[in-house]
Amino acid sequence: MHLGVHYANFSHPDWQHRLTERLTETARVADQGGVAQLTVMDHWFQMEQLGGPSEPMLEGYTTLGYLAAVTERLRLSLLVTGVTYRHPGLLAKTVTTLDVLSGGRAMLGIGAAWYDREHRGLGVPFPPLKERYERLEETLQITRQLFDGDQTPYAGTHYSLVEPVNVPPPVQRKVPIMIGGSGEKKTLRLVAQYADACNIFGGEPDEVRHKLDVLRGHCDDLGTDYDAIEKTMIAQADPTQDPDGFVTSMRPFAELGISMITLGPMGDDPVAWTTEVAEKVVPGLAEL
Repeated sequence: MHLGVHYANFSHPDWQHRLTERLTETARVADQGGVAQLTVMDHWFQMEQLGGPSEPMLEGYTTLGYLAAVTERLRLSLLVTGVTYRHPGLLAKTVTTLDVLSGGRAMLGIGAAWYDREHRGLGVPFPPLKERYERLEETLQITRQLFDGDQTPYAGTHYSLVEPVNVPPPVQRKVPIMIGGSGEKKTLRLVAQYADACNIFGGEPDEVRHKLDVLRGHCDDLGTDYDAIEKTMIAQADPTQDPDGFVTSMRPFAELGISMITLGPMGDDPVAWTTEVAEKVVPGLAEL
């Protein structure tokens, strides 16, 4: 099992002066300490449970481009790109640029979006959920087409691309697409049909087993390869309190096929947290 670090909170002490310093050093520690993936959020406003719009939030893909220059190994992604935030043709170009400049370390994490307040706040349309899922499916089709270099014009219900050119192409032969969420009827079906990875919300092992069984059922229905999909999970936990106990608690998930657990730094010092997790947790997870 691998570890992903999700840097979602920028509101550490004296963030007005040290935000960039802390983010940079956390990324470097993760990069050198065996962490497999670093993600940030795709939000313009901080989520309300972390303080809301008055708290700091960086634009996601600009942040990833910066992190590409200060790291060498980490896979870089948003967790997750909101489908309403960017036109899919431009999104494919953005992720491809990240892949080129990072030497092939980009992943497109994507979902249906949910934070209506920031859309209203900055004047961005926020369509109903049904339409967002329709746009998500078209975006998955378009981004895969552009990643693959297919310049066939695209005509969908919500998007039309007359000349889908994407030069230079991605460094990776196949830029991985990860769909975030655990919705059984729509989200996991889209994973089965279009994605290389899923990211489900953590719970008890029986809950995760059920979600994966649903995913397997969609794969069977669609004729896609369940085993080829990378299974990842995001959890709310602080392994620094009991590193060995945390690793032990992850074993049932590893046995279910979860290959990456994603955690966010806890406390006021993300650098120290990431350093400790890299030293005391990453090696144990690697043995699962």
